Amino acid sequence: MFDLERWQEIFETLSKNKLRTFLTGLSVASGIFILVILLGISTGIQNGVRSQFQRDATNLISIWAGSTTKEYKGLNPGRRIQLKNDDFNAVSTKYADNIEHESAFYTIWGGLVNYKNESGNYRIQGILPGNQFIENADITSGRFINIADVEGLKKVAVIGNKVSQDLFKGEDPIGKNISLYGINFKVVGVFYDPGGERDESKVFMPLTTAQLAFNGGDNIRNMMFTLKMSDNFDQAVAESQAIATAIESEIKQRQTVAPDDTNAVRVNNTLEEAKKIYSLVGTISAVFWFVGIGTIIAGVVGVGNIMLIIVKERTKEIGIRKALGAQPWSIVGMILQESVFVTLLSGLLGLILGLALLELVGPLIQSDFIEYPQVDFNTAITTVFILVFAGAIAGFIPAYRAAKIKPIVALRDE
Repeated sequence: MFDLERWQEIFETLSKNKLRTFLTGLSVASGIFILVILLGISTGIQNGVRSQFQRDATNLISIWAGSTTKEYKGLNPGRRIQLKNDDFNAVSTKYADNIEHESAFYTIWGGLVNYKNESGNYRIQGILPGNQFIENADITSGRFINIADVEGLKKVAVIGNKVSQDLFKGEDPIGKNISLYGINFKVVGVFYDPGGERDESKVFMPLTTAQLAFNGGDNIRNMMFTLKMSDNFDQAVAESQAIATAIESEIKQRQTVAPDDTNAVRVNNTLEEAKKIYSLVGTISAVFWFVGIGTIIAGVVGVGNIMLIIVKERTKEIGIRKALGAQPWSIVGMILQESVFVTLLSGLLGLILGLALLELVGPLIQSDFIEYPQVDFNTAITTVFILVFAGAIAGFIPAYRAAKIKPIVALRDE
């Protein structure tokens, strides 16, 4: 039941000690404010990391070749390893049950591409149809490379959105011919890539066509595979690690490379890297929570201390109340109400200021690893109510002490 006199009394008490009330509220508000900002940054880091991994498939195993650094079976170090179609086919066949999407690559860096009077240098890649899902590429118009293109050695190309803008200047590129080193290719599709302009500055064509047109023989630059994911993340990482290790061993055996030569055959497992990154992000988030909660606890302790001082100052008043028949629960309620009011008002103020700052500054942050820092509103409100509960506990101790004061002792207090 709303008690107007009680609230008038609380406001009167607080107004008598404006500076003390302000500093107490400031400690609580700053605690919530700092926690909200830290949680927002933590969420921003998680969004940024997640965005980085969304550029390509997360469950991706990439195999690249380098040069040997160790002597093995009579072969000298410094030997350049060249991956072949047979290497890709062997891995693809052996691990078919585990592979979801796959592609081998024949790459020309900085290839000259022409359309009418426009020209530019872009990465030209011979690929297989599975690369669409490996790259997380979305087709904005037309279609992607298909198996009929690969088997028929068709001179077709799928270009990135950046290539389309540079060469076609708003003109629809579908069905038009572009020239790559004097060889005409028909554009059958335009793709968008979440990686941005760098990943959209590519021209894809069938792997077999690229090898034939650019005298690649059966050479490939690298190969990539995405794996079927288990429901359990840790199990998926373990399976991915095992398959990556097995593929590395398979390629090294085929290329006569020492098992411990890490430079000759390089295997990158993005799922394993993702686990490391997400574990680090989780640690950062835990540290932020620890610091924020520590700040809030400091504020709550400040509330408790202030309530102790208030009880001490009002000892004689409390004694008079009890002498006039005030019940212990009434004394406890009076002190608790004041404690909860200060805590709730300060907590909401800190929450609003923190959310407002994130709303204003968040969109201005331009970073690869911090993106859209924000706080879930339900989490923020829950934190405030936990703070209020903690404030009630902090106020209960002095309130309980006040309720236990004997009137005769209180009246003697100076």
